[in-house]
Amino acid sequence: MSDLVQRKSGEISALRAISRAIGEALDLDSTLHLITKTTSAVMGMDSCSIYLLDPSGEYLVLKATTGLAEPAIGHARLKFGEGLTGWSAKEGRPVASSDAASDPRFVYLPETQEYNFRSLASVPLVTAGRVLGAINVQTTPRHEYSADEMELLGLIADLAAGAIEKATLYDSMRRQIMELSTLAEVSETITSPLYLEEILRLIVEMAARMLDAKTSSLMLIDEETEELVIAAAQSAGEVYLNRPRLKVGEGVAGLVARDGTAIAVTDVLADPRFITKEVAQQEGLRALLSVPLVVRDKVIGVFNCYKDRPYRFAEAEVKLLTTLANQTALAIENANLVVRSAIIREMHHRVKNNLQTVAMLLRLQLRDGRQVSGRDVLTETINRILSIAAVHEILSVEGFRVINLRQLLDRVTQHVTQTMAAPALALSVSVTGDDVYLNSQQATSLALVVNELLQNAVEHAFDGRPSGQVEIRLAQLEGGLVLEVQDDGRGLPPNFDPMAGDDLGLKIVHALVTDDLGGTLTFTNGTGTTVTITIPKIDMRHA
Repeated sequence: MSDLVQRKSGEISALRAISRAIGEALDLDSTLHLITKTTSAVMGMDSCSIYLLDPSGEYLVLKATTGLAEPAIGHARLKFGEGLTGWSAKEGRPVASSDAASDPRFVYLPETQEYNFRSLASVPLVTAGRVLGAINVQTTPRHEYSADEMELLGLIADLAAGAIEKATLYDSMRRQIMELSTLAEVSETITSPLYLEEILRLIVEMAARMLDAKTSSLMLIDEETEELVIAAAQSAGEVYLNRPRLKVGEGVAGLVARDGTAIAVTDVLADPRFITKEVAQQEGLRALLSVPLVVRDKVIGVFNCYKDRPYRFAEAEVKLLTTLANQTALAIENANLVVRSAIIREMHHRVKNNLQTVAMLLRLQLRDGRQVSGRDVLTETINRILSIAAVHEILSVEGFRVINLRQLLDRVTQHVTQTMAAPALALSVSVTGDDVYLNSQQATSLALVVNELLQNAVEHAFDGRPSGQVEIRLAQLEGGLVLEVQDDGRGLPPNFDPMAGDDLGLKIVHALVTDDLGGTLTFTNGTGTTVTITIPKIDMRHA
């Protein structure tokens, strides 16, 4: 009788120890670790392990262990009903074997390195009629499990199941709080005065944090090439970042971009739809969740999250990343709208200014007292308008910030030589020197200046000559810009004063250089005429 009392007293003490251990933990990982550690100690076993059903209900995954290889936690898995542990969970009954390997139901998991263990006993973890998984104990030598040991393991399993349920609920609530906080942070990020690139970088970091992902990336569709271009990535290596671009419809991400439907892949190395398996192997990527970025029923990109192990994404995780993707798509669309609005305002402003410039030039021409033909007037006016148009032509190609003056003057000289030079005159015009970057207003003024100087040279410098040459030189110095227009013509008349005569073109040049650009203008006689224009520092490369 005393032996029975002593044994029961020992069991009660063991259960109290388990209860205290369970009460010390809140989150699931800590709870599982304490259960396995305390169980193996109070029962005198060499190993205790807990396997829990994954969200799909298809696999039992090793979640905690004392005795088996630590790296196997989260990776070792049995199909529900497979092995002695899986059989116990599926059947809802305890099972024990003094020589587990001899049991036909036994399945050896290499990653656990359990070949040193001989016996095994397993009991299902059940709460409110729902199977959560199973708990097992193992010994290195053969061991016949007594009825009392199986009863104690069953009592421990009952306590553990309730604790696991509580810890899972705690983790779920904590995760939901984190998810809501992250989504609120995303909303705050989207509305913050940050550049789009920085917003996208922060969002992929948040996605990786929410889904406990090894790598996350955001790809946008290039509408011209129909390719997916990485716009932001978190914890991605060079191999991933430099891999060939996927076409829409190609690979998992390409299918998501084409069909607008999320795809979850448990193991990319085993899925034929995933075509960059070498990249995944080198980067250590296994599971993938890919969701579309959709704005007004149009897919503009793809959001990807990778795990470093095979993993079945839960429906809640798919919904969470989809919510984040929708917010991201909205942020991208808002940023694009702001840019387009700014571009339209800038276009209106520039067109208005240039129309005012054309009107000013026409008024000057109207007041000009020269006796010239209507054809000459139209030709001069056309060249002035074409010089302004050249500015917009470059802007339409290069963007709306700055213009390369040397490239612009190449176009201006082509227009003038094609429309002004007489058929009998072989005129050579060259533009050399530094690449100088200006804003559109400054570029327009200098385009008109060079246009007027070229027209003036064509009209006056080469009378009676079969050929002529004009050199336009650009130099950007520390103090500003120097522009020289030199011809090899007949030169200037004695006592030449550009403002004293009735040359409309030179008056226009003087007004643009001095009034618009705040520069200086000098005329020099030598081998032909050299016009030197000096303008204060106006480099606009970073404007």
